[in-house]
Amino acid sequence: MFKIKHTLGALALGFLALSGTTAHAVQNGPNPTLDAIKADGPYAITSQAVAGNGFGAGTIYMPTAAGKYALVAICPGFVSAQSTMAGMAKRLATHGFVVVAISTNTLFDFPSSRATQLLAALKTVSALNTGAVVGKIDTTRQAVSGWSMGGGGTLEAAGATPGLVAAVAFAPWDTSTTKMKVNKVPAAIIGGSSDVIAPVASHSQKFYDAIPATTPKLLAVINGADHFFPTKASEPASYTNISWMKRFADGDTRYSSFLNGNDAALSSFSSNGPF
Repeated sequence: MFKIKHTLGALALGFLALSGTTAHAVQNGPNPTLDAIKADGPYAITSQAVAGNGFGAGTIYMPTAAGKYALVAICPGFVSAQSTMAGMAKRLATHGFVVVAISTNTLFDFPSSRATQLLAALKTVSALNTGAVVGKIDTTRQAVSGWSMGGGGTLEAAGATPGLVAAVAFAPWDTSTTKMKVNKVPAAIIGGSSDVIAPVASHSQKFYDAIPATTPKLLAVINGADHFFPTKASEPASYTNISWMKRFADGDTRYSSFLNGNDAALSSFSSNGPF
């Protein structure tokens, strides 16, 4: 399969025409309730395969209903397959998003490479002119997400690409906070208190602290969760993901009330909200 190598900086240039604070207010779906966002959303979805072009490959999940939706790319973790993100991707799509779950070029790619691949996936999917996805993407609203090293890549991609509108990192793992220190993209980090692979104290908390106070940010730690909670649409990870993407990718303030940390499943919660 033919692949084109991209650098993170070069890919970021394609997003600089967009503004991370561009005004947008899209209300896809009925008035939300907590019970509703803990389940599949109101949209029936379909899927479409996409060949890799700077990333391994991908599966796009999207509403069958006509409309323009924000585009989210989601990346798995170290030595993990695209399928590990299918649950989160499908759930998010049912709430009114186009979501591409990617395979990485190799199972062993580190966060900086995964960041580049997330941006390559957004670029590739945005340019598609065949399949069910055509006409359904609002290219001015693009976001990234990922688990473990994919979560580290998510935060690096956001730091390098201010034109993105949202980022959600699940149990992120990384060795650097350089990109995070300049991040302007609203970023939610969700960790597990029993994670021994990317312990909150040495990963999620460190990344949250590195993100500037001027950038909307959130750190939710799920009590008793291990490193693998993102491999299914588990709560409160899934509804926090949905609410963050709704709030910042759609600009839908109806979801702000679900980003306040009032959940007994959380062992700790930090944010610079209200949002």
